[in-house]
Amino acid sequence: MTAVTGPGPVPEGVVLGDCRRVLADLPDGCIDLVYIDPPFGTGQVRRLESIRTGVGVRERVGFAGRRYPFEVVSDYRYHDDMSFEEYLGFLRQCLAEVHRVLRSTGSLYLHLDFHAAHYARVLLDDIFGPERFLNEVIWAYDYGGRAKDRWPRKHDNILWYSKSARWIYNVSDIDRIPYMAPGLVGPEKAARGKLPTDTWWLTIVPTNGAERTGYPTQKPLKLLERIIRASSNPGELVADFFCGSGTTGVAAKQLGRRYLLVDANPDAIRITNERLASSRGAPPSGPSDR
Repeated sequence: MTAVTGPGPVPEGVVLGDCRRVLADLPDGCIDLVYIDPPFGTGQVRRLESIRTGVGVRERVGFAGRRYPFEVVSDYRYHDDMSFEEYLGFLRQCLAEVHRVLRSTGSLYLHLDFHAAHYARVLLDDIFGPERFLNEVIWAYDYGGRAKDRWPRKHDNILWYSKSARWIYNVSDIDRIPYMAPGLVGPEKAARGKLPTDTWWLTIVPTNGAERTGYPTQKPLKLLERIIRASSNPGELVADFFCGSGTTGVAAKQLGRRYLLVDANPDAIRITNERLASSRGAPPSGPSDR
């Protein structure tokens, strides 16, 4: 555990451990925003190798049958191999604890895909109440292979629930996107751009992108920046109990929020700490003394 103590009894920083145990130790109503990207209920172990071509003793076949030497520079695994019944019980336990630790104006963004999003919606309606459902955000991307026997699956589902009838939504802080037909709206509107809807077209982290860590479940920084800008204020506490490569913490740090990041995978914690150490951020300010 590498967390430090924040204002009051709430830890901040990065924690290696089971999210359920960490959540159980937190006081009621202590966190302003929770984003979680838990296992998706695939029943598999996800693995991602990163390679460097031009060196090494292994070979791969490329264009026109040419052979290239390569070496593996990282090999990370992410376990998502519970039975589905066990997975749903695990998810319910985590979501109930998340509800408890959220402030009255707090929000949860739950990031899943087609495997379990519809089951999670039922769980969240039961725990938070159906009236606390605010949006199902569709994160759409166009990258990778394409199925030949069905429409290719190129989106994830992000369910947004509030703790109460009052929630934070900083509409003026949200990044804007270009108009599809800027000539129809005039130069002033075209320069300002328009607000995103509940369908977000954002690329995944490219294979050769500067953000790339090699972690199998890494999400793009822009995705978390949008969520954190919209649903928290500077100085508030943002938590991610399945932090993976640490994108939530990097975005929170850069936007002047405090953060609590938890993961049971030592590789995830190491990558997260390395990213945070190399990232710049504004010092948290605002309601951190609550």
